[in-house]
Amino acid sequence: MPLDASLTFYGAAEQVTGSCYLLRIGARRVLLDCGMSQGADQIREWHKFSFPFRPKDIDAVILSHAHIDHSGLLPLLVARGFRGKICCTEGTALLLGVLLKDSVQLYLKDLEWQNRQRARQGKSLLDPVMAVRDVVQVLEQTQPVGYRQKHSVTEDIELEFLDAGHILGSAIVQLQLKNGKASRRLVFSGDLGNPATVLMPDPSKVAMADIVLMESTYGDRNHQPLNRTLDEFAEALDNAYAAGGNVFIPAFALGRSQEILYYLGLLYQQKRLKQKMVVLDSPMAIEITKIYSRLMDEFDPKDTRLLERYGARDLQSFLPVLRLSATAEESAALNRVSSGAIVIAGSGMCNGGRIVHHLKHNLWKAANHIIFVGFQAQGTLGRQLVDGEKRVRLFGQQIAVKAQIHTIGGFSAHAGQSQLLSWASAIGGQPQFYLVHGEPKAQQALQQRMLEQGLQCQIAQKGQSIPL
Repeated sequence: MPLDASLTFYGAAEQVTGSCYLLRIGARRVLLDCGMSQGADQIREWHKFSFPFRPKDIDAVILSHAHIDHSGLLPLLVARGFRGKICCTEGTALLLGVLLKDSVQLYLKDLEWQNRQRARQGKSLLDPVMAVRDVVQVLEQTQPVGYRQKHSVTEDIELEFLDAGHILGSAIVQLQLKNGKASRRLVFSGDLGNPATVLMPDPSKVAMADIVLMESTYGDRNHQPLNRTLDEFAEALDNAYAAGGNVFIPAFALGRSQEILYYLGLLYQQKRLKQKMVVLDSPMAIEITKIYSRLMDEFDPKDTRLLERYGARDLQSFLPVLRLSATAEESAALNRVSSGAIVIAGSGMCNGGRIVHHLKHNLWKAANHIIFVGFQAQGTLGRQLVDGEKRVRLFGQQIAVKAQIHTIGGFSAHAGQSQLLSWASAIGGQPQFYLVHGEPKAQQALQQRMLEQGLQCQIAQKGQSIPL
């Protein structure tokens, strides 16, 4: 008997960011994720953005994890009338307020700056499309659900979260859809973790599915072995030290910053770290690192055992040369440090945050090194730099790129091609796979490999609706 249900791909279809899928079952409408697309001019993107559905018609949101490209549109969804519940894991619920508050405050600060520019040009001012009160409303609507606990989202949808092993609180979304006597099992992978990386456990296996939405960020490649990646990282740090410069690491406040602190702590404990000053230059990353310390029981046991072996109780005690830069004044002062420092600052794709100010002051100095430790999406400043641009525009100025640029992909918190194939192949039944969260080249490569293994696989297209 057919199920009266459909799924529409609105975001992270044929692109990496902006995760958003609309599930309709009978008269009910539920969103899987509600994320921002990350690009250059966020003010322009916010103000021209229009949901392809009425927010007040949405009954619930199911959130795979807290990263902004999965959750960042929630304040705008609430500002435009959504009043349903937001289902997520307990870890995600703890992190959500930190990330969304920072995102909205950054938006309001940028809007204030842009309105000053508009006033000088005699243009009308822009009204904010959302406010901090909308973040408060999001948190009031949030309903935490533990891993492997069954939860009724609506009378037709039963939810169960599995650990995705990507960041703290990240989840694979399992949904049992029922409509009369018809039933279907829908799985959304969220972002699947890289089993080789630290802190998070390996992604959980899925027993059975009819339809699977699977991420494909690294669908065209495998990550190199972690020990080789760590050696490459150490070599880049050594080169910067020998050149008499500083190291700047763009990193997302959630997940990647904590992993990099762990790796730097490991190099320190192994007496391989020459720099005597490591700075976490992000109020949000500082706050999230404290949350990670509170929830260390969710770490991979092998990593907590290593911390204990060195007598460390958390990431900060694992890396004694770590300094925390919370204020704007402390951040600005870092640009007066001439050499010997490692600065970790957001955002990870250099499309905002403190890292952009550091790049303005340091990209043109040949002794400095910029180390990218994560994926850089199309349209971001980070992508321009890893693609070899010799000049970039920052704060209205052309800046020469003379610093050494490094790209170290092995630290990725996303599964590589072989890991994606292994996860998909372990799912029972004969599921139909739809690839999301990937650029076309990566998706086409992964689709080909999946088809060769006898897996039914299509690439999801933006705006496409499929019957369930």
